[in-house]
Amino acid sequence: MLPEKNGYSTQMEYLYHKSLILETPSEMDPVLYFYFIDAIARLDYTLSALEYNVDSIKCAMTAEYLRSRVDTAKSGDYARFPAFMLWLRDNHKDQFEETPILWQLVYDPDEEACYLGFRIVLDSSSKAPIPPQFFHDMTDDLFGLKFLRSIYPDGALGKLFTEFKGL
Repeated sequence: MLPEKNGYSTQMEYLYHKSLILETPSEMDPVLYFYFIDAIARLDYTLSALEYNVDSIKCAMTAEYLRSRVDTAKSGDYARFPAFMLWLRDNHKDQFEETPILWQLVYDPDEEACYLGFRIVLDSSSKAPIPPQFFHDMTDDLFGLKFLRSIYPDGALGKLFTEFKGL
């Protein structure tokens, strides 16, 4: 028997109706694309844990996918992304504020939000689940046309990431 639909089911459907059909991911900056997909996978994992449960096969599959990315995130330019976000915050505040809010929350050390395991945690002292609307807003944020266009090498973030790597 399938579980009843809840607010998280609706947000999962909303996430999965998004598409990159008008984009060319293979031409996006590989590091920025990696962290874009990472954020989507973490949204998926967190939604799955709230919609079903952490032991569901959906969570297990997403966790395996995310686990396979851990080593990649520690290598080469991928490992520089958290420092890039901090550099953006400190040197290009306007551009930092145009990145997805999830990135701003997770990669700003002054914020309380983090990835705990593979789950998004906004407040580690709270036991309350993240409201469904958060996932809707984060999905819209990640799939905003301006943001997507910015993660190509000639886009605003792509150019700034190239500049940062040269420092």
